[in-house]
Amino acid sequence: MAAPVISDNPLYQLLREGEVDSFNAKVAAGETVDLTGCDFRHLNLQGLNARGLDFSNSYFRQADLRGVDFSQCISLEGASIHGAKISGVYFPSELGAEEIRLSLEHGTRLRYRR
Repeated sequence: MAAPVISDNPLYQLLREGEVDSFNAKVAAGETVDLTGCDFRHLNLQGLNARGLDFSNSYFRQADLRGVDFSQCISLEGASIHGAKISGVYFPSELGAEEIRLSLEHGTRLRYRR
């Protein structure tokens, strides 16, 4: 598994700078971004509209994900949420509670039920 990427994509950089509303507006306007394998460590992503985004193999260690609805994202498979704030997060139905707990507490990569 490759190390998490800090992309130079302008939309990803908006998230790194805490500009979640601007990110959401640009994506809603049709701009695209590849977020697979990205580094979201320690970022505050509250308010993120995750619909249609692919977070496969991304790294969310100690990120603030409170209230984010990931149920309509393309994928969280292979992502890690170790130590993240996840109160109110809506995870995809393919992820069981035990899988989420293992990732949150031990940093394991999320695996979808098939």
